[in-house]
Amino acid sequence: QVQLVESGGGLVQPGGSLRLSCAASGSMFSTYVMGWYRQGPGNQRELIARITSGSITNYADSVKGRFTISRDNAKKMVSLQMNSLKSEDTAVYYCKASRGGIYYWGQGTQVTVSS
Repeated sequence: QVQLVESGGGLVQPGGSLRLSCAASGSMFSTYVMGWYRQGPGNQRELIARITSGSITNYADSVKGRFTISRDNAKKMVSLQMNSLKSEDTAVYYCKASRGGIYYWGQGTQVTVSS
């Protein structure tokens, strides 16, 4: 089993940056595909970035070129560097660990982009 705890959310002005972190506990972290999702007001939860166990990354078009996902298997951590933030990036951001049809979610962290 894997427990996930996100941190790093907050209020930032448009054009600013934030770095989200997701700390994992449990075994075999390096074998999980890790993803960052977000759910804005009135929207469905959407996948915005994922990184495989081999550190192959994929991004949603809405964040490509602005967000960067990375992982540190030794620290059992996955991060999301968010640059050039826009008001439409306002959402609760969730970390997810997936492997073989089993998945775990964190509790989420709020990101608000506003002047």
